[in-house]
Amino acid sequence: MRAFIFTILLFVGCLGFSQINTPRFSPASEIEQMVGLTEIEIEYSRPSMRGREVFGNLVPLGKVWRTGADNSTKISFDTDVIISGKTVQSGTYSIFSIPNKESWEIIFYSDVELWGVPRDWSDDKIVFSSTYKVNKINTVETFTISFNDLTNNDVNMNISWENTSVDIKIDVPTRSLVEKDISNVLNDNPKASDYYAAAVFYRQENVNLTQALLWMNKAIEMFENPRFYHYRQQSLLMAANNKFSDAIDAANKSLDDAIKADNQDYVKMNRQSIAEWSKKL
Repeated sequence: MRAFIFTILLFVGCLGFSQINTPRFSPASEIEQMVGLTEIEIEYSRPSMRGREVFGNLVPLGKVWRTGADNSTKISFDTDVIISGKTVQSGTYSIFSIPNKESWEIIFYSDVELWGVPRDWSDDKIVFSSTYKVNKINTVETFTISFNDLTNNDVNMNISWENTSVDIKIDVPTRSLVEKDISNVLNDNPKASDYYAAAVFYRQENVNLTQALLWMNKAIEMFENPRFYHYRQQSLLMAANNKFSDAIDAANKSLDDAIKADNQDYVKMNRQSIAEWSKKL
């Protein structure tokens, strides 16, 4: 009898302290994306269809959904951002949604340590909400959140599963952050590389091109030995200011140095630009 009891206790004990590792039914995922100077991070779990009908069945329509599985999906911003014309302050939020056939309501909620939708849901904790149209897509087996159409100033956050996709555009304050940095640096003993970086940024953003050219010319004067890529950027800014003769001169300097450096990419780009700008003289 004692042997029988001992065997039972041993069996129960083994169950209680099992060392077998099994995969999660909905694997955890984490994605990070730099958008300009803003870092966006998402933590979420990824359920799969597994032959199930999702929206309207597994995920009811018209009701608040955790937007994933297991713990609530979380999104973090390290700067303030603008979504649908609304400012969302830097921080971490839970993402909830209310799926419908034609549109979804996306909700950012201030509580983040949650398992699914909280029972004591409070509208006072809604930090952001907006409605987005549904796009019909080819079947996506596993619930996916991704970042697409990335620029220095914005990105689309895409949520997709089954045959449904929703895009949420997020605007970030890259230009204002860089302009503040430019002002601080250029007013405090700037180097040639500082003028150069400021000029290239303005050219890429296609803003204040006259000022950008002044900074670029200053940088070229300050560099001890300007390289072919410096002259290339100078030529592009000159062309952007309709100074095509000056642009061709700078492009020829870039071309000569690129040939010496055996950089065929710059050789090709300069020759193409020279041919293009020559038609505008």
